[in-house]
Amino acid sequence: MTDALIPEPEPAAGDPHTPGRPATSVTSAVPPRCPTRTRLYRAGQLVAEGFSAEQISDHLAAHEDAVVWLDLLDPNEADLSIVTLEFGLHPLAVEDAIHDHQRPKLDRYRSHLFANMYAVQFEELTGELATGEISVFITPRALITVRKSDFDVDTLIARWDTAIPDVAGGVGSLVYGLLDAVVDGHSRAIEQLDDGIDELENALFETRADVDIRRRGFELRKSLVQLRRVVLPMREVVARVLRNDGDLHLAAGTLEPYYQDVYDHVVRAAEGVETARELVNGALETNLNEQTYQLTETTKKLAAWAAIIAVPTAITGFYGQNVPYPGFSQHSGFLASTIMIIVLAGGLYVLLRRRGWL
Repeated sequence: MTDALIPEPEPAAGDPHTPGRPATSVTSAVPPRCPTRTRLYRAGQLVAEGFSAEQISDHLAAHEDAVVWLDLLDPNEADLSIVTLEFGLHPLAVEDAIHDHQRPKLDRYRSHLFANMYAVQFEELTGELATGEISVFITPRALITVRKSDFDVDTLIARWDTAIPDVAGGVGSLVYGLLDAVVDGHSRAIEQLDDGIDELENALFETRADVDIRRRGFELRKSLVQLRRVVLPMREVVARVLRNDGDLHLAAGTLEPYYQDVYDHVVRAAEGVETARELVNGALETNLNEQTYQLTETTKKLAAWAAIIAVPTAITGFYGQNVPYPGFSQHSGFLASTIMIIVLAGGLYVLLRRRGWL
């Protein structure tokens, strides 16, 4: 193979953050059923992008120091057949990449690593958490990402182009950029959830419908449960990469501090999820206690007024008897009953007022 196989990079006049041309599909379907994106790096520099997936083997054979990135959006088994044969991907890993709702993990196979993770995005208006599953095949010379949903891959490309010092670390640099982008999304979602929890706590003692507070609290708790399922296992994923689990040694050399930084962010995100769960549960419990307190206060007031109303009821009931009694059918009897009602009811009101029942 010669250098003619490698197309020239796009002119530098364009925006460096703008991704390259989408590659053709790995299937023969027209239009392509599975959109792909490709990039080729040599000596830490981007030299080609937007080529078809079928040309990957030619590019890798032409230069031993080249590494490639292939991205596939929602492929099926037929779409993965080319890369499966090219890189010797394990059937179990391919099966996990095709089927949805796999847990975050890192599996080691003879020729490659397989990782599964989730990108997240929190919707502040609805309180819902949107997750995007990403399966990753890591070989000595290629990073293959399989997206189950429309993850913001342009941000990932921009991170590779600007945030990472260089890609001289080969596949390890690409994996670092991917992990860093995913973990930063987790941290950002936790910060947004924290803001939502702060608003919930501030609304606890305001005059507003309790049902809104409860609904918002349950929405936040549901999102936190989802976030916890994808964040906590990421600690083990990054830890295994940091321990250089397998033969690839992704975090070796100059990349180790970068992976250590990602691991610190993962640990912080995991702790943030647990703290946020406690805050949401505390807010809901406080809301329930506040409702119980308000119900108790209302019951006390109703009982106090019932006691006050019982005084004139008892007195008028006594004077309503059809038998003679002191003051019967006399003006003095009416005055006596009226004075008794005012004195006893007024005294009871003052007493209950001092006790805090009214």
